[in-house]
Amino acid sequence: MQLLQRGDKIQIVAPARKISLEELQPAITYFQNQGWEVLCSNLLWGQYHQFSGTDDMRAADMQQALDNPDVKAVICARGGYGGMRIIDKLDFSAFKNHPKWLCGYSDTTVFHAHINQVLNLPSLHCTMPINIDADSYHSAALHTMVQALSTGKVHYTIPAAEGNRAGQTQAKIVGGNLSILYAVNGSVSDIDTDGKILFIEDLDEYLYHIDRMMLCLKRSGKLSRLKGLIVGGMSDMHDNTVPFGFDAKEIIMQHVQEYDYPVCFDFPAGHIKDNRAIIMNAPATLNIDNSSVTLSISI
Repeated sequence: MQLLQRGDKIQIVAPARKISLEELQPAITYFQNQGWEVLCSNLLWGQYHQFSGTDDMRAADMQQALDNPDVKAVICARGGYGGMRIIDKLDFSAFKNHPKWLCGYSDTTVFHAHINQVLNLPSLHCTMPINIDADSYHSAALHTMVQALSTGKVHYTIPAAEGNRAGQTQAKIVGGNLSILYAVNGSVSDIDTDGKILFIEDLDEYLYHIDRMMLCLKRSGKLSRLKGLIVGGMSDMHDNTVPFGFDAKEIIMQHVQEYDYPVCFDFPAGHIKDNRAIIMNAPATLNIDNSSVTLSISI
């Protein structure tokens, strides 16, 4: 995996929801200010219902970016929904021979899972261009994204959250958006969590959905042999008229309480403004005590 330097080319793609140049311009300007050359194909501005183009159009744009040996990072413009519809149309042969950063979160989780599991390569869970505006240029989300792409390292120390389970562990991090992990379960893109640190986050889900998805992970053996669990933002959760009875944190802890690995809640990553970069499928050290959490990742 090559670290980004000034003059390197990056390409923005939209494998899911549609996006406009107006929405992307602050991100393009920011990346250019880092000294990177930003590529945007004509297909990036497509529109097909809620998508940025038909499945074939989005797959073709993604394929071109993956295949281009001059592109050092492929950055997903936004999430939404769509990656699952094109993942099986993509050929990762050239990408495997010339690895590059694949960046994004949310719907991008399907690409993280596939690249991490099938190719055993790292990728970057991080903020996306749709989230970038002039007010965010000095944010931790953008700073850590650039730091990861440029150095291959990130280090965090955050206050301990209520419900954390103390401990120290070293392992690679896998995971991403819980709904997407649930959706790829049993497929070729399904992640192997044995001996790994699992990271999960989600947005706009009913609490009973969180319970069902956690049960799916548990019943498929993905929670029993973890080295650690990191829970990011569980944002804008919903409940029914008859309450489910537990919040997202309580649901998650119910399903991992029988295990003894360290657990971190409220990590600053996911569908939140403070969405700090996590290098997926890279060696990490996680240390949780009563006062703080430290996470160090390095490729």
